Amino acid sequence: MTMSVEAGDARARHLFAQPRITSRQSADGSIVLASAEPLKDYARCAGDWLEQAAARVPDRIFMAERARADAPWRQLTYGDALSQVRTVAGWLLDNGLDATRPVAILSENSVDHAVLMLAAMHVGIPVASISPAYSLISKSCEKLKDMIALLDPGIIFVSNGSAFQPALAAINGLHRAPVLASVPAGPKQQPFSTLSSNSHDAVERAFRAVTPDTIAKLLFTSGSTGSPKAVINTQRMMTSNQAARAQVWPFLEETDDLVILDWLPWSHTFGANHNFNCVLRNQGTLYIDSGKPVPGLFELSLANLRDVSPTIYFNVPLGFEMLVQALAQDTTLRQRFFEQTRLALYAGAALPQNIWKALEAMSVETVGYVMPLVSAWGSTETAPMATDCHFQAPRSGNIGVPVPGTELKLVPAGDKLEVRVRGPNVTPGYWKSPEQTKNAFDDDGFYMIGDAVAFASPNEPEKGLFFDGRVSEDFKLLSGTWVSVGRLRIDGVAALAPIAQDIVVTGHDRKDIGFLVFPNLAACRTIGQFAADAPADEVLKSPAIRDRMAQGLAALKGRGGGSSTFARYALLLSEPPSVDQGEITDKGYINQRAVLARRAEALTRLYDDSSLERIECPQQ
Repeated sequence: MTMSVEAGDARARHLFAQPRITSRQSADGSIVLASAEPLKDYARCAGDWLEQAAARVPDRIFMAERARADAPWRQLTYGDALSQVRTVAGWLLDNGLDATRPVAILSENSVDHAVLMLAAMHVGIPVASISPAYSLISKSCEKLKDMIALLDPGIIFVSNGSAFQPALAAINGLHRAPVLASVPAGPKQQPFSTLSSNSHDAVERAFRAVTPDTIAKLLFTSGSTGSPKAVINTQRMMTSNQAARAQVWPFLEETDDLVILDWLPWSHTFGANHNFNCVLRNQGTLYIDSGKPVPGLFELSLANLRDVSPTIYFNVPLGFEMLVQALAQDTTLRQRFFEQTRLALYAGAALPQNIWKALEAMSVETVGYVMPLVSAWGSTETAPMATDCHFQAPRSGNIGVPVPGTELKLVPAGDKLEVRVRGPNVTPGYWKSPEQTKNAFDDDGFYMIGDAVAFASPNEPEKGLFFDGRVSEDFKLLSGTWVSVGRLRIDGVAALAPIAQDIVVTGHDRKDIGFLVFPNLAACRTIGQFAADAPADEVLKSPAIRDRMAQGLAALKGRGGGSSTFARYALLLSEPPSVDQGEITDKGYINQRAVLARRAEALTRLYDDSSLERIECPQQ
């Protein structure tokens, strides 16, 4: 097939609202951007969404899950979901939980997790879904201990009591909460399936007392510098954000067939507040993907994708990279994916341009047009969407424009524009932390997120913004030249594909830029013709890998642009990023600052002229 850009653009215009933006300049030189479309009315609370769905489509599948590719899907309809939510909500009230004693959920996404989460929110009890990595991967559970001590939860839920037993032992004595488990281990863990209550009137009263300002969730930041912060997420934040989503994606209310297959964890705002709430608000169906984009688990994601055809596909850049590799090898899956999926959205980090181009090319080859591939931007504190690219951008990285109801203040900061956010989707602050709350907002009430943005076209704000890195991550070389870490990381990952899984940019107060590279070991083993279980150290020393890395560094330098746009040196890291040390999140996002703090010895080797490990950019 030949490329039809016009067909792709027409498809995007049919799906999306036309971006219309207002712009004004403040006396201090900052620029305030907002949508020209006022935010429409939004629901009082998430419980109203569930009540409405159960009344309108009681027999529709709300969510389904399975642990293995050959297992049947466990399904839950909207009608049954509301019934179970009311029962569990009554049990929570019977056991003394209230707005001061949150529900702590330590486990991965599941139907039971969803029911408990919705039940608590239904009656005004905050929910704190905590990344299972802090329980199952962390060796010290130190961050989990900090979280539990801060929360003082009224109940703790785990999926499998045996798997979570070490974590439960680690937090013993830090709380006074009973433990619920889908699969309990011993009499001290109550089976989730046995919860019952006759407190129907109390549930109804508590539900009616919920307001838009009621705390719905406490979502933890990654905590890469110190203990994680618990971000207050109100009902208003969630419901206003989904109202804005529906305004920029009007097809959500014009069709009745929303299907999502999603792995993104509910301990993070992308999976919990964007994807889960999008399904619930629009009465769609969510298939919980028990896989994820890591070796050994992505195979389950692919099996689920062969079984379920999503109408919208959400993922992080790492997931799209692995999807591209799979689609290239499976023509049947590729045909189903592009025929059924209306659009794909990436978030959590910028998508490397080589992955963007590969998806575009496959889409054209398969269905004759470019499937809309879009992004959005925000944070845990913005529930999460502050901007949305509701148009087909010509290249990767465009995070779009402010959504209805949200204002952006762009403040000059050196040669960058620091972005700040204000709107009904923005958090009122941090749980039990008034000082951190005070320091998070400027005098005009804008949340200071710490990111920078750049205009796609300075005189045409409706053409969107590009994420321009973290203000605090950028640095100067000894020459005085500023290095834009966010931009260079994206370019570096693309230039070193497929070897580089991710990159940490170095060079603060040094003459040259360097890359600490977390490798894609599967790709490296293929390039070096190693067995699948070959040790990482042996693979990374391969001449084939080092040559490919050198070629990539040369290609990056060959693009031109000066010393701030390429790396002179690179070092491959055989040790994967650490969850305990805050180097990586569940979504695969690498924290530059945490890696640099922990890998000081690797940084020394990177700049050691006698090092045999580092790879140098060839002289041209």
